Amino acid sequence: MDLDYEHPIVEGAFGIPWLDFNLSNVLMITVSSLIVIIFTLWASRRREMKPKGMQNFMEWLIEFVKGIVGDNMDWKTGRQFLPLGLALLMYIVVSNMLGVMMLGFVETDDGTSYLWWKSPTVDVTLTLTLAGTVVVMTHYYGIKLRGTKHYLKNFISPIPIMLPFKIIEEFTNTLTLGLRLFGNIYAGEVLLILLVGLASGGFGGFIGAALPMMAWQGFSTFIGAIQAFVFTMLTMVYMSSKVSSSEQ
Repeated sequence: MDLDYEHPIVEGAFGIPWLDFNLSNVLMITVSSLIVIIFTLWASRRREMKPKGMQNFMEWLIEFVKGIVGDNMDWKTGRQFLPLGLALLMYIVVSNMLGVMMLGFVETDDGTSYLWWKSPTVDVTLTLTLAGTVVVMTHYYGIKLRGTKHYLKNFISPIPIMLPFKIIEEFTNTLTLGLRLFGNIYAGEVLLILLVGLASGGFGGFIGAALPMMAWQGFSTFIGAIQAFVFTMLTMVYMSSKVSSSEQ
């Protein structure tokens, strides 16, 4: 397999010159979302007083996210962020795992290889969008729970000269939150692509790449789960810093 692959892109969608769509991203975002929705509905379809099976797992997952929220803010305030934390954790875990399980290439007649199946979080556009959405939500809930005047005063506290530094902090929070997730998943997937290329080079290449590939897939699974936890944890840290005064 040729490692010089491209992404399937539609340029100038809907007649707008600057509007480009990465079809692989659209496909994988849709797949990730559907997996999370279907799994959640399936796991909670038969709720019983004495949980068992998948209900046990879902209740453990909810308690796990509840612990993340409770570690960062008072539960009276933080309970409204439980669905957000649960959705982020599940979506990012699933997204991170899709490219670890399988990489899907389609080769055209001219020899160009298009990467269709991958982890959607391997694209910096998605991770920065998630991070930006989280940061915007922290501002929204900060204003909603603390009031506009009291919330904005935080940007000039303890002295007005802090304003530009607070603005820079918000920008860096967005970058670090998104780039941390992207960098870890991207690095893992690049190595998997290299191993897939080695394995496609014949029987000897397959034997030489099989064990390293399985080992790296196991390690990437661990990293993917950790990064989902870190993203969710930092989301609650940022949220707590915006709404903390409302807990008094």
